[in-house]
Order: sequence, then C-alpha cells, then structure tokens
Amino acid sequence: MEEKQEKEKGNFWLTVASFIVNKRKAIEILFVLAMIYSVLSINKVQVNQDITSYLPADSETRIGLSLMEEQFTTYGSAKVMVSNITYAQAEDLVDDLENIEGVKQIEFDDSKDHFTGADALFSVTFDGTEDEQISKDALEEVKETLDGYDVYVSSSVGEEERSAESLSQDMNIILVLAVVIIVAVLMLSTKAYLQIPVLLITFGVAAVLNMGTNYWFGTISSVTNSIAVVLQLALAIDYAIILCDRFMEEHETLDAEEAVKVALSKAIPEISSSSLTTISGMVAMMFMQFRLGYDMGIILVKAIILSLISVFFLMPGVLLIFAKGIDKTHHKCYVPKITFVGKFANLTKYIIPPVFIVFLVFAFWESNHCQYIYDTNSIVSAKKSESKIASEKIENTFGASNQLVVMVPKGDYDSEKKVLGKIEKLDYVNSALGLANVAINDDYMLTDKLNPRQFAELTDMDVEVVQILYTAYAYNEEQYGPVFTGIDDYEVPIIDMFLFLYDQYQEGYVTLDADLDDQLTSLYDTLHDAQLQLQGDDYSRFVLDLSLPAEGQETYDAMDEIRGIAAKYFGKDNVILVGNSTSDHDLESSFASDNIVISVLTALFVMIILFFTFQSAGLPVLLVLTIQGSIWINFAVPAMRGQTIFFIAYLIVSAIQMGATIDYAIVISSRYMDLKQRMPIKDAITESLNQAFPTIFTSGTILTCAGFLIGEIASDPTVASIGVALGRGTLISIILVLFVLPQILLFGDFIIEKTALAMNISRPQKEVAGRVRVTGHVKGYVQGEIDADVSGVFQGQMKVSLDSHIPGRHGEVTHDDTQNPMLPGMTQDENVAAESETAAKEEQEEKKS
Repeated sequence: MEEKQEKEKGNFWLTVASFIVNKRKAIEILFVLAMIYSVLSINKVQVNQDITSYLPADSETRIGLSLMEEQFTTYGSAKVMVSNITYAQAEDLVDDLENIEGVKQIEFDDSKDHFTGADALFSVTFDGTEDEQISKDALEEVKETLDGYDVYVSSSVGEEERSAESLSQDMNIILVLAVVIIVAVLMLSTKAYLQIPVLLITFGVAAVLNMGTNYWFGTISSVTNSIAVVLQLALAIDYAIILCDRFMEEHETLDAEEAVKVALSKAIPEISSSSLTTISGMVAMMFMQFRLGYDMGIILVKAIILSLISVFFLMPGVLLIFAKGIDKTHHKCYVPKITFVGKFANLTKYIIPPVFIVFLVFAFWESNHCQYIYDTNSIVSAKKSESKIASEKIENTFGASNQLVVMVPKGDYDSEKKVLGKIEKLDYVNSALGLANVAINDDYMLTDKLNPRQFAELTDMDVEVVQILYTAYAYNEEQYGPVFTGIDDYEVPIIDMFLFLYDQYQEGYVTLDADLDDQLTSLYDTLHDAQLQLQGDDYSRFVLDLSLPAEGQETYDAMDEIRGIAAKYFGKDNVILVGNSTSDHDLESSFASDNIVISVLTALFVMIILFFTFQSAGLPVLLVLTIQGSIWINFAVPAMRGQTIFFIAYLIVSAIQMGATIDYAIVISSRYMDLKQRMPIKDAITESLNQAFPTIFTSGTILTCAGFLIGEIASDPTVASIGVALGRGTLISIILVLFVLPQILLFGDFIIEKTALAMNISRPQKEVAGRVRVTGHVKGYVQGEIDADVSGVFQGQMKVSLDSHIPGRHGEVTHDDTQNPMLPGMTQDENVAAESETAAKEEQEEKKS
C-alpha cells in the first residue's frame, strides 16, 4: 500500500512538472510581464529611515513623537565645528552664517560650550523643519561658506536622503562582490560552467520581483530595503542549486526535456520541505513587539516564496535553453571529499559530545552576559558615515549632548516655571528651555503675569489703550469678573497679551505708531516662533540638554527623577518624555519579551517541522541544540571580548541563523539516517559528510561572505551590525555541523532510534524451521528462550521476532531452504543471496570435517 501511495505521489509531481515544462513559453511571458511591473515599481517603494516609528504604538516614545508632530514645530538645526581657528575669526564667521538665506539663528559665544582651544562650535537653527527644502538648501550653503576650513557638520537635516544614498551605494558594492563570490564558489561546486548563468538568471529574476513587489507594502524600513536582496541571495540560492544538480543526475540517462521533468518532480517536494525551516525563522520575527521584525520578516518570507516560484516555474525553461551549452562545458567538481572529518567523528564520538555540553553551558552563560546597546550612535562599525565621524569629533571636543523633551498639559504657567526651576538645578542638566523661563528683558519672563500698567510700561503704550485691550481680552476669554470689579488688577501672561495685541492690530482694532509697529512685529515673530516650538494645542514642552549618555542606567534614573519633579505638579500620567534616551529605554523594554518570542517560536517551529520530517522526537532536539549552541557561541564571542551587541542584530540574526543554518544539519542527518540502514554507522557518517559537504560549502560560504561583506562595507550602523553577527554566526554553525554534529549523531543514535515512531510498531512472530542465518536483535525461543544481539547460523526450530532498527545493523533472517518463508515484517536486500551461499558453504565444510 505504501509503495502504491509513493508511486501515486511521484506521478502527481511528475504530472505537475510535465505541465510546467510543456507550458514554459507561456510561463516565460508571464515572468517577463512580472519583471516589467517590478522594474517600474521599484522606485515607488517608500523607504523609512526612522527606526523609532517601529516601536510599539503604546510605547511612551511613539506616543510622544506623534504628539510632537501634531502639536509642535521643530526647526531644523545643525552643529558646525570649525577647527584650527581663532576666536576672532570665529566671530567674523557668525555674520557670514547669519546672512545665509534660510538660517534663522546662530548661537556662538566665548563660553567653553562654543569655543575651546582652537575649535569653535556654532549652533545653527534654520527657518524650516529638517524635512523642508529651505533648511536643506541653507545647510548646503553653510558648508559652501565654510569651504576651505577644517569643518565638521552634524545635522539631521537631509540626513535620511544622505544615509539612503550612501547605503544604496554601499549595498551595490556589496551585491557586486557577493555575485563575484557566488560565481567563484559555483565554479568550484558545479559540474558545468554554464550552470552558473542559469543560477544567476533565476536568482536575478527572483530578486527583482521581490524588490518590485515591496511596493505592495507602501513603506518598508531602510534596514530591510538594504539587506533583503543579499539575504535572499544567500538564503535561497540553494533551491536553484538543488534543481540544477537533480537535472545533471537525470540528464546522464535522459534527454534534456525529460531530465528536467523528472528532476523537477523530485525537486519540488525536496526544496519545499527545505524552505520550511528558513521560512519559520522569518515568521518568528514577525511576532516581535518591535515592528521592524515584522517588516523584515514578511519581506524575507516573500523573498523566499518568490525564489521558490522562480525555481519551480522559470528555471526549467532556462535549463532547457542552456542545456546544450551545459553539455559542452562539463568539468569535475572541485569541492574535495572530507573523509578525514568522518574518521575524526568516529574517533571522538565519546569525547566531543560531553565536551560540547560543557562548552554549551559556558556559551549560554557568556551570551546572557552580553552587553546590548539600543542606540544606533553607540554602534561601533568598520565604516562610518560622514555625519557619524562629525558627531564623534564634536562630542570628543565639546562633550556629549543628550536632548530630552518633557511634555506637560499647557496652561499652568506657574507650575511650568516651578518645574523648570527645579530641573535647571540638577547637576546633569546643561540647560532647560520652556516658555516659562524665556526672558523678555532683564525683569520679566514670557509667562509672567502683568497688569495693564505694567504692560503699558513694558511696551511704551498709553495706559488707557492697554486698559481697553485688557478688557477686550477678558471678554474674549469669557472672564467677566475683572471687567466689573476693576481691570487695573487684572493680570495676564505677557505672551498671551502680546499675541492678542498683535491679532487686534492685524484686524485694525488697535493703531500703533511706526516705532511700536516695528517693535511689535519683531517681537511677535520671536514670540510666535517660541510658541510654535514650545506650546501646542494641549501640551507645553520643555527642551532639556543633558550631560549624560543616550543610554544606561544612570540616564534612565535621571529620567525617572525628571519625571518625578514634573509629576508633582501635573500628575504622573500627564507627563510624557521623548528623546533618544526614552527610545532606547522603550527598545530595551521590548527586547526582553521579543528575545523570548524569537527564541521559543523559532525553535518550536523548526522542531515541529523536523519531527514530521524525520518521524523522530529525539533527532529534532539534537539538531536544534546544535544550532542553538552556535547562536549562543556567536554572541558569547563579543561578550568575552568586552564588545557590545546592537539588540536588533541579536534578534534578527538569531532567527535567521536558526532558520537557515539548520538546513546544514538536516542535510547531514537525513543522509545519515538513510545510509545507516545499508552500512555500519561509522561508514554511514563518513559518507554522509562527503555527500553533504558540497551543499554546505556552497550555501555556507555564500551566507558567511555576504554577512562579513555587509559588516565591513555598510555605512549604516544597524545594517553593519546585522552583517557582522550573521557572518560570524553562519561560520560557527558550519564548524559545529561538521565537527560536532556527527559525533552527536553517533553518540545519540540510541536516543534517535528509541524515540523513532517506528519503534512502537509490534512485529508478528512466526515459527521457522531449518537452517537460517540471523543478523539482528532476536527475541523469542530457539529450543529455549533467547533475547540477544546475534550474528550467525542457527539449525533447528525458531519462534522469534527480529528488530531491524538497531544501530549499525540491518536486521535480516536468510533461509538456506527456499521453501521456508521469511519472517513477516523482515527486510530483505541484495545481501540475502550472498549470505545464503555463505551458509551453504559453511554447512559443506562442517560435513567434510
């Protein structure tokens, strides 16, 4: 029955493969149309450079950023450091910079915050926000004005475009180098040179389709956009190689078209099952609270699916196009056999597993003590952007500057003034800016309350006119008491009265002389800017400059202290903090749960897939333990070296490493499970390694090189950190799969067999009489009870069951008398005839003696 089902299944896939090959012309036309659509859509994909936008919607940073965007105007700014300059020269430059169109303000003085040694630091504020063109143009003119000086410019104005352009150039270089490496590896591992263009065409189409269909998602992250192509190449090229190898095998006896059909019918189920573990790792990322994981996970799942579609539907036609060329360009496979690794595994099968367990515990301990960082500015990468270099230079010269925004409900100026006063006294606060502490002259702050006489003295207006103005203000605010009790004692915040005065002036209700007109207009511009930046419809905000690092417990404790001060006046639930430090803190909070989700889901998904693949409960545990061990070792390395790890790199690489490199373990294990049924396990493990090494060499080399290339060349610190961790992790996985997994399989073979589903199947017993050769575990009666591992010839009557599922044995009972049947459920292979002949010869020798 099982053979019939297998045959029907084979016929089904052969039918599918035949349909694909027969309709290849129509399929190729569909791919051409899809390619045109994708090429036109690539430039429409929106790329998001803001990593904080992927924070959970209910995080404080996400809520605060949304409120700031809705209620406040944040002007673009830049820090410009000019080195090797005198103070007098720096003062002269202030005038030049202030005259640039689009520059609102230049802050510079002789304090240590702006001039030290021979270095001057200008704080530039632009007329527009960081995304507006006027700010971008002004920044470029600032750079042109300072051309010839030793200048370092740190600014978020236009940073997204500069980063995207720089990263795009980096990834193009990486992609070219990756292709060169792939071609070199394929030249060693393939059997014909013209297999290489087949593989490159197939992958190229899949990559373009994935980049174009990213348009369906509207916006994707810059991290995903930059590394998806390289990861797709490294993760999915195996699928094309498997089909290509199948074709080469079948083409030895079949013509090209039939060979493609048979090869495809065999490759579809094999490739599909192989892709499941990789996809499961990507799916696990999609469950992260930090939605960058979902963004990258869904794009990579789509990439793998499109790669499968390209291999199954496009590649058969491409193989037939290049079939004649492939026949003419045959060469031997240059990947060597690694028999010595198999011999080493047999010699150390009782040594390596216990040593590995001890090392695993150590790696787990060390990886748990790895120092994670959450701020991109803290990442140490091989290549630094121009902005990164400038920021570090400025920070080393003038000290760290960490900006924090505190938002509170607006309207209570007295409480705002008290909060700002207490915050300014904190040792780690360099400055604190809010409406309540902006001075309008030596006597008053913007939010101080003045009566009509005081306001008249401040503005040089007639008291009678001001009294009328105050009365109108009271009516406008529906505060009628002062109108009847006496307007002279009615006090209004200076900023509110100035803005009301300007509105009345604009509407023609108030007439001013020329001097007051200019004074009011100038003052209004200043006040209006301050209001746009510091007061919204519902909230007021304080802008603090802290002398603390962006992340760390000291900074988080300081944030709690600042929150506590504001909460005394506004209530804890009404205080919102926003800044790089709050973002880092929120990321750290989500990391703990995301780490558990990634680890548990990835391992669970992979183990379920392996359980159904191998029909064993023990083998999946051994395989997952090996790859999980490689993950722990991967992140124990930086821990032991005292280096930091960017948390995103850990989460993403953990999922990719488990989902992708588990394939290497599967390749060896599946071959071992098959071969050990036909030969001793010591030979089976050696042959398994020899058969699996070309696949592991090809895929592992590509993924390792791709990771290290990204780490060395990418200027984006997030992308670079992912690349380094991925390259190192893949290399460690390869080493463990080749030099530790074989010993684990040998050492744990008993566990594998005992946990196999087939072990629970009862074998029927039957009496057998005559001369028989038995090899296996025999349990029953042979003129008495027997329960033993035996290998020999028996004469007489037997009533036994024989277990063929034991390490290193292929259980069998061979009858010398052909009239006696085999025991039901026993296996029979090509050795039967030889063993029967041997038994007969032994009987003749006994008679002679």
